[in-house]
Amino acid sequence: MTPPSPAVSLSRIGQIAINVHDVDRAAQFYEQTLGMKLLFRFPNLAFFDCSGVRLMLTRPSKPEFDHVASILYYHVADLSSVVANLEAQGVAMESPPSLVAKMPDNELWMAFFRDTEGNLLGLMSEVREA
Repeated sequence: MTPPSPAVSLSRIGQIAINVHDVDRAAQFYEQTLGMKLLFRFPNLAFFDCSGVRLMLTRPSKPEFDHVASILYYHVADLSSVVANLEAQGVAMESPPSLVAKMPDNELWMAFFRDTEGNLLGLMSEVREA
């Protein structure tokens, strides 16, 4: 027996919101430290492009939204280089690059750091085995 098809099929993220208390400080960090492209600003909002996914920095609109965000994982080609660059800019790593999983054709490496608002961010790199 085949399960019924879902009425809705979500597969592409269009926008991710990250709660921040200081939009100006956070926007500066995302643009200048992380090198993300600023799309546009409104009062208490900043929007960045993440390869077609829009990232919105916003002040919490209600008390129940006043908490740190889910973890976003940024895919990078050279994890060690990105970590070294962030550390050179004064970013403290929560955890150094670590092997997370050995896949059949690559190794998954990750490292973690926090933005200026305390949100945990992840870096991930899939390294092909030699």
